[in-house]
Amino acid sequence: MDGFLSIAQMAQHFGVSAHTLRYYERAGLLAPVHRDAGGRRQYAQRDVAWLAFLMRLRAMGVPIRDMRRYAQLRAAGDATLVERLELLSKHREAVAARLASLQDNLAALDSKLAWYRDAIAQSVSLPSTSTGADDEQRTLHTGLENPSTDRRRGR
Repeated sequence: MDGFLSIAQMAQHFGVSAHTLRYYERAGLLAPVHRDAGGRRQYAQRDVAWLAFLMRLRAMGVPIRDMRRYAQLRAAGDATLVERLELLSKHREAVAARLASLQDNLAALDSKLAWYRDAIAQSVSLPSTSTGADDEQRTLHTGLENPSTDRRRGR
């Protein structure tokens, strides 16, 4: 990118609204953005790079308060490197845990899909009842239980 991006260009580039960009600035996530003589925001390459990182944090589920804290630490300089490392490490652990859970769910879903493909290939008739009781039994055997109900039962 040469030069500056307008707020509309920046919003389009990241797939967010101009309102979101203004909010990020008010919330202290973005440093005050350079403005032209007419008062219009002009985003520089460093703003684009920083917002790309913020958007990645947001996509990982990092709360705004933690993003704000990270931005404050970053603005304070190198004296905060250890704190920033700790903050990001904590979020990495949370992302890794969510990823492991998703991988478990994907494996259970793959098992269920394999069962259906095998059943169809062997011309096994599937239950035609609306209760799905037989299907529930197969689900239990393939590991595709509902994680929210399993947690409530203490499993």
